[in-house]
Amino acid sequence: MLHEKDVFVALGANLPDSAGNSPLSTCQTAVFRIGERFGGISAQSSWYLAEPVPRSDQSWYVNGVIRIATDWPPDEILLLLHDLERQAGRVRRRRWEARILDLDLLAHGSRVMAGPSGPRLPHPRLGERAFVLRPLSEIATAWRHPGNHMSAQEMLEKLPAGQRLLRLP
Repeated sequence: MLHEKDVFVALGANLPDSAGNSPLSTCQTAVFRIGERFGGISAQSSWYLAEPVPRSDQSWYVNGVIRIATDWPPDEILLLLHDLERQAGRVRRRRWEARILDLDLLAHGSRVMAGPSGPRLPHPRLGERAFVLRPLSEIATAWRHPGNHMSAQEMLEKLPAGQRLLRLP
């Protein structure tokens, strides 16, 4: 059952961190740190290896999604996620660049936020990315997009072919 406290966060990385840790290790560390801040992780998807979107010559990304339960407001969650990215060594320079760590606030229950400041919820490109929808569909079967009322699985099935995604063992 989905609750308004359920928050979904996407994790991704395709560069090693400054200590040489792999993208998967960096994502796993981020899951641990998020869990520490929120008293645990409610659910965690499998990890996936995904081709960059839009396509480029970058390395493929490690991606996954987690669910946490919290009363924190979305803007405070986003600040924490950006702080964790900085701690991992991420510096934001340009859109769609390779990254040490990318943490996206996907959804906060059924909230809709589209104002000029703060997070936009649900994440505006959530329904366009197989690397988000596949792991989200694993752990959020009851969640429905408040705009189009589709589940993550239904949105995934409507994506055009071509986004390559491999489940990691």
